[in-house]
Amino acid sequence: MDLSNSKTAKNLADAFAGESMANRKYLFFADVARKLGMTDLAKLFRETANQETEHAFAHFRLLHPELVVEDAAALSDAEKQALAARCLELAIEGETYEHTIMYPGFAEQARVDRDGGAVAEFQEQEAESREHAAMFRQAAHRFGLLTHIENHHAQQYTEALQALSGVAPQVKIAAGDPATQKWMCLQCAMIYDPVAGDPDSGIAPGTPFEDIPEDWFCPICGATKKSFVPHAEAIAA
Repeated sequence: MDLSNSKTAKNLADAFAGESMANRKYLFFADVARKLGMTDLAKLFRETANQETEHAFAHFRLLHPELVVEDAAALSDAEKQALAARCLELAIEGETYEHTIMYPGFAEQARVDRDGGAVAEFQEQEAESREHAAMFRQAAHRFGLLTHIENHHAQQYTEALQALSGVAPQVKIAAGDPATQKWMCLQCAMIYDPVAGDPDSGIAPGTPFEDIPEDWFCPICGATKKSFVPHAEAIAA
């Protein structure tokens, strides 16, 4: 079902928001009831909150059918990473909107209304949303690094399979030029590309491996810089 630019898509998004809000509201009520010693009422609110969550999930599945997982065991590692990457993309999008548009706008209106408490709350949430967005971006970056690692492993296995049939492996050489020479972590096979750098660790694009600070470590496994060796690549035919 194509929901692009349809009123139904907006209605589903509104329904998802409503059910999600109901879930958190009922959990808040459950906490109030618990503090008042009304355990049965607290249980009722929690049960209803769980039901609202299922309703919200149903709406979200229709909004994002690309994220529906029927049989995880049937998915390849690449397909699993693609699904996780899509979740991260949506998470980054939401947190970025919150800290760049939503909360700054809310805080400004609270200042106009001279509501100091709301201003402080919105500013705090803006900072947290910025932090969350950065965390999600870092996670997405790591998934990108993992993609290169899995590609490296696939190439190794392919060569090993071909070798069983008597096919000679491709000749590989290191680039030699520090500006393009890639380095590989011996512990996890993460590949550092100087063209891309490692911005999440403060290493700007275009930074040769030799110029990276000695206290830098692998963003995947935490290995030290000394654990990296020049990465040899196949010569293009």
